[in-house]
Formats: sequence, C-alpha cells, structure tokens
Amino acid sequence: MGIEDASMRNGRALSDQWADSVVVRPRTTEQHITVNKRLVLGFAISILTLIIVTAIAITLSVSFERCAAESSGALAANGSSNSKWKQSQNANISHRDSEDGQQPWRHLRLPATLRPRHYDLRLSVYMENFTFSGEVHIEFECVHSTKLIVLHTDRLEVDKVLVYSDSKKAGVMRIQRRFHYQPKQVYVIALHREMKPLRTYKINITFHAHIEHELLGFFRSSYVLNGERRFLAVTQFSPTHARKAFPCFDEPIYKATFRVSLKHESSYQSLSNMPVEASTSDEDGWVTNHFSRTPRMSTYYLAWAVCNFTYREAVTESGVVIRLYARPDAIQSGSGDYALHITKRLLQFYQDYFKVKYSLPKLDLLAVPKHPYAAMENWGLSVFVEQKILLDPDVSSFSYQMELTMVVVHEICHQWFGDLVTPVWWEDVWLKEGFAHYFEYIGTDFLFPKWNMEKQRFLTDVLHEVMLLDGLASSHPISQEVFQATDIDRVFDWIAYKKGAALIRMLANVMGQPLFQRGLNDYLMTHMYGNAARDDLWNKFSEAMQREGKDINITQVMDRWTLQMGYPVVTISKNDSLDNSVTISQEHFVYDTDAKIQNPELFNKSFQWQIPLTLAVGNSSHISTETIIWVSNKTETHRVGHMGGETWLLGNINQTGYFRVNYDLHNWRLLIQQLMTNSTIISVGNRAGLIDDVFNLARAGYLPQNVPLQMISYLSQETEFLPWHAASRALYQLDKLLDRTEDHSLFSDYVLRLVGSFMQAAYQTEELQREVMMLACSFGNKHCHRQAVSLISDWISSNKNRIPPNVRDIVYCTGVSLMDEDVWEFIWMKFHSSTAISEKKVLLEALTCSDNIFLLNRLLNLSLTSDLVPDQDVIDVIIHVGRNPLGRHLAWRYFCEKWDILNSRYGEALFMNSKLISGVTEFLNTEAELNELKEFILTNGGESAPAFARAVEIVQANVKWHILFQQQFYRWLRKALDG
Repeated sequence: MGIEDASMRNGRALSDQWADSVVVRPRTTEQHITVNKRLVLGFAISILTLIIVTAIAITLSVSFERCAAESSGALAANGSSNSKWKQSQNANISHRDSEDGQQPWRHLRLPATLRPRHYDLRLSVYMENFTFSGEVHIEFECVHSTKLIVLHTDRLEVDKVLVYSDSKKAGVMRIQRRFHYQPKQVYVIALHREMKPLRTYKINITFHAHIEHELLGFFRSSYVLNGERRFLAVTQFSPTHARKAFPCFDEPIYKATFRVSLKHESSYQSLSNMPVEASTSDEDGWVTNHFSRTPRMSTYYLAWAVCNFTYREAVTESGVVIRLYARPDAIQSGSGDYALHITKRLLQFYQDYFKVKYSLPKLDLLAVPKHPYAAMENWGLSVFVEQKILLDPDVSSFSYQMELTMVVVHEICHQWFGDLVTPVWWEDVWLKEGFAHYFEYIGTDFLFPKWNMEKQRFLTDVLHEVMLLDGLASSHPISQEVFQATDIDRVFDWIAYKKGAALIRMLANVMGQPLFQRGLNDYLMTHMYGNAARDDLWNKFSEAMQREGKDINITQVMDRWTLQMGYPVVTISKNDSLDNSVTISQEHFVYDTDAKIQNPELFNKSFQWQIPLTLAVGNSSHISTETIIWVSNKTETHRVGHMGGETWLLGNINQTGYFRVNYDLHNWRLLIQQLMTNSTIISVGNRAGLIDDVFNLARAGYLPQNVPLQMISYLSQETEFLPWHAASRALYQLDKLLDRTEDHSLFSDYVLRLVGSFMQAAYQTEELQREVMMLACSFGNKHCHRQAVSLISDWISSNKNRIPPNVRDIVYCTGVSLMDEDVWEFIWMKFHSSTAISEKKVLLEALTCSDNIFLLNRLLNLSLTSDLVPDQDVIDVIIHVGRNPLGRHLAWRYFCEKWDILNSRYGEALFMNSKLISGVTEFLNTEAELNELKEFILTNGGESAPAFARAVEIVQANVKWHILFQQQFYRWLRKALDG
C-alpha cells in the first residue's frame, strides 16, 4: 500500500521500503560499548559521505522544484494504431528529447512516451452545490523509457495519486514529485525509477471540482417547469475540455476504452455513451449507474449527463435503441418526435451508404437549454441545443425545419466520420467536419428528395458563402498547422466546414458516386476505432480509381486544394488564332488585388491548382454535353466543339468545382442574351452560379460594375428559387455598401422594379414566394408593407395568430419596423410566453427590426442579462441589430462597450466569437470607421486576432469599392432606370 499524504505533495514522503526499515532500538549504556578506532574512523567517513550525497540530493531537488515552480496543460496527439503512433512521433521529434534534460510539460503536444489503453472513471455528482468528485484508474503502456507521466488536467483539484507497475515487480511505484503546470493544462508525475517500454502500468487519481457555469467541460444549465427552476449537468469536451472533468491524455490520437460510473441523487437520472450495465441504490437515496465499456475512442467524444428529463424511443431494424431526451413538457408535446423519426431513418441510410454498421447498441439524443454549439456528436450520446432539435410543426417554418434537419443529419454522420474514425490531429479537423457538412445535403436529399439540397441549396448556402471568406487575403489553407493551444479552437471555422464540404463534393463528382463510396468504405474499414490523416483518405480514393483503370493521383491533385489558401479564378476565352480552340488561364482569386503587392511574401508563391474544369458550348437553342479538361498550368490552349460567332462557352457545369469562372466580355454578353431569351437552356445551378460569379468578379474589379446588374435583369422571367436566392444574397451585400449614400434610393428603386414585375406571377414554390416577399418588404414595397401591418393588427385584435409559419419572420420584422412601440411590447410579451422553441427565436429576431433606437438598446441589454435568451441567440440579436440600417452603429458601439463581457463569455467558443465580430463590422465602409476599427483592435484584439484581421480586410475592401466603383455603379443605374 502506498503512502499518499501532505508530505508526498511536498516531495518529502518516504517509500514503503524505507519506512519499513526504520525501527526503534533500545538505548545502551557507555560501559557496554567497545570502542574500536578503525570502526570509528570508518563510521566518520561514512557519515561525511552521507552528508555530501544528501547535500547533492537536496541541491538537485531544489533545482527540480524551481523548474516545477516556474512552470505551473499540453495538447496533441500520439498513437493508437502503430502507424499513426509513428507518424505522430515523426511529426513531433522535438518531444523525443524531453528525457534529455528538457521539460516536456512545456510543449504543446504530450510526450509520446506513454499510450493509454483503458480508463475506469467513477464520479459522484452533487447537484445541490454543483460540485463533483471522482476517481480515475488509467491503464497505460510505456512506449519509450521515462520517469515522467504527463497528462492533462484543468480546473481540477487533485487529491491523491498512486502509480502501479504490472510488471514482474508489481506494486506501488515511488513518486518523487508531482505538480500542475497551468500554462499547458498538464499534471506532471515524476517517478523515482524509470518505466520500461512494452510494459503496462496503472495510475489512480482522485480529484474534485466544480460543475461550471461556463458551457465547457462538465457544466450546468437550467430550465423552468411548472414555475420551478430545475437544473441539469452535461459535458462538452470538444476540442480540449475533457481535462476539465477528469485527468486524461486529452488528445485525439490517444484512443482508449472507457468504463464510466455515475453516482447521484435518485431524483435524477444519468446518461453516458453506453447503456447502463448495472445500477445500485444506497440507503441514503443515492443511485450509482455503471455504464458498459466503450469501444476505443478519443477523450473528447466521451460524454455524460445528469438530469430530470423524460424521453421518447424508437428502435431500428438492426436493433439500435434511439432515445430522445428533453424537458418533460417538450417530450409530452411531441416536439422531439420529428428528430427521433429522421434519426431512425438516417442510421439505416448511413449504414447502407458507407456499408459500415453503426458501432454501438444505442444512440441517445439529448436536448439541452444551453450549449456552446448547435450540437455535439458524442458517440452514442449526441447533445443538441433545444433550438436545433425540438420542432413544433404547428408554428415552425419550412426554413426552421430544414435547418434542424441538417443539424441532425450532420451529427449522425459524425458517428462514422469523427467518432469511428478520428483525425490524427486538429490540423485535419476538416476530415470530419467537411464530410459531416457535405452529408448534411446528401442525407437531407435522402429524407426529402424534393428539397433538392445537394444540387441546388448547396451552391448558395455552402459554395457561394465560403468563397466569400476564402477570397480574402487573410484566409488560410483548409489544413492549417496548430502551433499553440488557441489555434485548436480556431480550426473550427467555415473554411474547415464549408470549404471541406465543397472540396469533397468536387472530388465525388470527379470520381463518380460508385468509386467515391468504395473509397469511403475502404477508408472507414481500414481505420475504424483508430485515427487517420488526409493522406490516408487520398490513398484509398486513389486505390479505388486505379482498380477501375483510372490513373489519377488523388494526393497530388488534392494537396494543391488543401495546403494552399484560397481558390483560382479560371478565365476562358476564344482563341482567335486557332479554330475551335479556347485559351484557359488560372490565377489566385483575391478580392483585394492590392494585397498581392502589399504582401509579396504571401503572394509571390506560385499559386496553382490542378483544376477539373467541365466545359460546354451552346447557342440560343442547344447546349453541348460537358467535357472535362484538367487545367494544371497558368495558361493552356484546348480544342473544343464547333464554335460560331454566336456560340457561348460555359464552364464549371452545375458548379461542381471549387473555383470561379470568368470570360471575355463578348461571351458574358452572349450569356446575358441567352438568359433574357431562353434561360432554361442553362441549368438552374449554372444560372445561380453565373449570378454569384458575376457579382463577385465585379466586386474584385475583374468586370465592369454594370455587367452583374445587366445579368439579373432577366430575373423577372425566372421561376426557380435558386437564381433568385443567389441574386438576393448579392443585392443585400450591395445594400450594406450603399445604404448610407445619397443616391441609395436609386438602388432601392432598381430592386423594387425588378421584384415588382415578378410579384404578381404564380409562384412555383413557397420558397420562391418567401424569397421575393423578403426582398420586396426589405426594400420598401408598399403592398408588402400593408399586408404585414394588416396581419399583425389582426393578431393583436383577435389574439389569434393567422400568419403562415413560412413568412412569420418577414411579417413580424416588417410590422415591428413600421408600427409603434405597443407592437414591440406585444412581440416581447409573446416571446416571454411562447413555449415553442422555433417561435421564440423568430419573435426575438423580430424585435431587432424596430426603428426606435431606445428599444433596440433595451433589447441588447436584456438579451445579454436575461436567462430567457440562449447564448447562441445573444450573438444573433447583436448581429440582427447590426443588419437593421438604423441599428448598425448602435450594434458596433454596443459591441465595443461590452467587448470584455462578450469575450469572457465566448472567448473559448471562438466559432461564435468570429461570427459576432464579422456581423458587427461588415457594414462599416468609411475611412473613419476603418480607423476606428483598427484602433479598437490595437487594444482589444487578443485571442480573436484572425477574426479581426478578416474584419479589417472586409472594411478596407468596402472603402476601396466606394472610391473606385460607386460613381460608375450609380451612372449605370440612372441610365437603366431612365430607360
């Protein structure tokens, strides 16, 4: 039995053997001592030697103590499968020197000397005072000789540590020193003797901590039921917060099995990744649930919850039990039934698509009132914020249903891409997030084929959106190196999610679905319960292609897309010197072309891509079959089909590629003419793509400002939703640039003329009706305004809401902006009283539409201080106030004044932080505002520096656009309106 007390914490504890050898002997009298001079001399020398050795030992101990005191966490990866372990070692060579006098606890990555195999974790949860205590037994293998155990802890009070050897000399190992090094969130245990390779050891740590209010680690939340406030506690470990709940090797590659036990009051229930294996009750009213052993998994996918929720259940054909847990009133009302139903279908869909079975016997979906993200894909226990999983069909709009569906589809996909196969390290987080985002559209198409998600909505909601961000000089490669702990949170951005999805979609189209699915199956089967890097995926895709006789080196192709920032603009023009030939060139697309001059170190690199360009030729009545051309050089010449004087070229068919396409002006005119005369010759996806490309090429100075406006003139004949959606996104961007200019009414009149000529037409879909109605109301269509006021007035007078759910957000917002303060108060009252999650969100956003600055300021303050407003919605309120022309400066000022509070609340959830910074700065467009932003950043940039760098670049581009293009834009607009 080991000795573990206060003396051990001070580094002065005795070992068992030494303690056992200390024996009390009786004193002797002088006459019984025989004095021997040699014996005395030898004894004196021994004493002197002992004193010298002791002095040296004390000196070394003090030196070691100083080292420990100077330091006081680490992040990264080391092996599960042997190959991944070796890769991690090779990528982290500096850590191999840690035993040669270095201090491994100072490094970002844990030393690769130990590898965990299994955790036995026992927790007692005290909900009355929001604390917990625990004991963890970790079985680990020694890979390289070491005396040091370095693992993660953060905000934990460690009470006791014991280390055991499972070797021939089994027993407690003597601990020389242990200490916490806070800068890297690690706990260091230094042993007296070395651990040997290929041997197994165990460490036993007892600890205690608080159940935090901050929404990370093991945190608490609450809700009100029948007037009573109830509490729950739940975990959020991704990416680096398991260490806040128990000591662990908190890096993706340290996969192990887990057995969890949770003890709590019997009035609560507990959940974890696996089913309850056994349950025991105490006489004092406490219960302990023992959960089954998990498969090998990363620490950040472990999860548990303690709550008073109830559930609905479904069972798949293969016997997987699916339960949706939520507040009792939400379960009783059936708000969780929709998500439960689609989850059952999705599990079967993914099993069939990937040809890999779901690995666990159950899947729980947990709806919590507050969460730092939309959802988290913990293996077998996925956690969702209520707004993203509870749906009331009577009041929820189609857009709300679609968003909720896609969140569920995303998280279920992660049970394969993330949980089963996990990226080796955070630089390739897109390997899981890109796939899950791509399958949001594939999976939703399976559930609702008529929604046309992958071929249509993907373009505007993913491709067009991320290309705005990735066209900035401050962008970054999709695979980005992680140099420090704060970089880990930053890799979870739209580049990882949306660009990852766009590149996967491009590759799937190049390979064809059968080969793409075969490659995915090989990848999942090879790396299941382990880790993988991007080259592992590329190799499986290459092998799938080679088996079909297609010799394409996927690694060579895709490295250009993943290791370089940005994307190309491909320019296609007819080659006058060669019949039926075209010249194709590529260059790095950047909105701020001056950036290439200002930052030569970044842009003197020869940015080049291997581009799968699909190309078709057409005329007024016909379009050819597409051909694929691989463009690898800066400029190339290719022969295409027969081209006459009125033949136009169209590149990137259905926008499957991740690049923009530009043409010579003559070809643009031919395409515009085609849209005006018979737009259906060009596919819906390409019509939307042409609109997005033409506006963004003009914004970056590649085209005159009148070209995009000429192109969208055809929209009065457009009967499909997608082109209108692409156009409205571009028009809203322009409106933010122009709304404070003297001639803004010219732009509003242009948009209203465009919309007005179409409003009386029969809408093919509710989506299209909603899109046009939103444009009309936003830009001041009087008919739209009258309708909104009438519907709101009827609701107030009758207390019956007859407004169709699909347009409630538009009607509410328009009514609040036009009507008096009483209407604002009415909407605020309805927000308080509504129990439908989707309705509460729409009502809250409507309150941001007021033209009363006092009410907007009141709303901002209430949203930040009221428990009624979830954290995600606080961000949305500030952003929506900023989108209100009358509230833009108010939102910016409020952001500046409350930055310390906002940053402390969302600092670690940088994804939300970046969204907020972008939302309150994107409308700034004067030199004075740019200087004000820069001044603010100088004193407040801190952890969010990348988000601020993007904000500065966007505002600089806004200022530059006004200088270069505003007059040109308005000149054309006057001519168009006069004509």
